[in-house]
Amino acid sequence: MKLIILDRDGVINKDRDDFVKSVEEWEPLPQSIEAIALLTQSGYQIAVATNQSGIGRKYFTTHELNQMHRKMHRLVNQQGGRINGVWFCPHKAEDNCLCRKPKAGMIEDIIERFGANAEETILVGDSLRDLQAIAQVGGKPFLVNTGKGKKTLSEGNLPSGTRIFDNLYAVAEHLTEGQI
Repeated sequence: MKLIILDRDGVINKDRDDFVKSVEEWEPLPQSIEAIALLTQSGYQIAVATNQSGIGRKYFTTHELNQMHRKMHRLVNQQGGRINGVWFCPHKAEDNCLCRKPKAGMIEDIIERFGANAEETILVGDSLRDLQAIAQVGGKPFLVNTGKGKKTLSEGNLPSGTRIFDNLYAVAEHLTEGQI
């Protein structure tokens, strides 16, 4: 099984310092929707794993988050792609839950639900915590330079084996050329 896990904010859609709080604020990054379609058409199962502490901070509700995800699904479907599932952590860092990245709870759950092999699973993220979460389970960390990616790269300390790409579309092109 070819499973790829995508972080959301900064990878699929534009990130905001004040949180993406509504369906109106949720804007896809250039070519991200097309990238998901390309991956889908190449046989990848797509999961999204996203920290959404804005819920815990009461900046937006689960209902508003679901509206954002409906928009994301609709746009992906219109391009011929499919997101097979979305996992989110609503907790704040101080809640010390097991699902908030950099902890691996969400990632472990996704891998188990898909029956995937952790070592063959890719996670595309723009922050160190995304990369740390997949590295904890022995998966493949891919960093994109969108969102917080350039800052993450400049700070260093990336997990061993991290691959770096300009954006999600560059990842999709790389993977669909069979260069894993």
